[in-house]
Amino acid sequence: DKRRMKRIEVNDPVAIYEEGVMQRQKGDYISAFEYSKKAAGLGHVDAHAELSQMYLDGQGVEKDERKEIHHLEEAAIGGHPTARCNLAYYEERNGQYERSVLHLIIAANLGEDASIKLLLKSFKGGLIDKDDLATALRAHQAAVEETKSPQREAAE
Repeated sequence: DKRRMKRIEVNDPVAIYEEGVMQRQKGDYISAFEYSKKAAGLGHVDAHAELSQMYLDGQGVEKDERKEIHHLEEAAIGGHPTARCNLAYYEERNGQYERSVLHLIIAANLGEDASIKLLLKSFKGGLIDKDDLATALRAHQAAVEETKSPQREAAE
């Protein structure tokens, strides 16, 4: 539509990111990559997460774990909770268990549900103690509560 294209022309990172997502959904991975790369360059955190996934899957680019992790890190630094969980996976895989747990705790603090299951698994494996797990659970619950509103509940 004309309005979206005008927003893209003036370098609106949200519009550029959304166009990238639409192109990826259509299967035009080359265009999706270009839009996502531009949005990420303009500071859009979700675009970094999108690029990470594209490097993982080899969509529009060759698979490249180094670039995938770079974009995960950028997204995580920007506050993307799923990126934190994904970084935890890589840290665990590389034997960096403490760093993995720290990523999961941060993701829990941001309200990421997947981090709770992984923290429970880490607790069972002895990688996090009971007090730290309880703190993470409370922080997760507080983050989830912050997103609740009567308007959102009515919309659901």
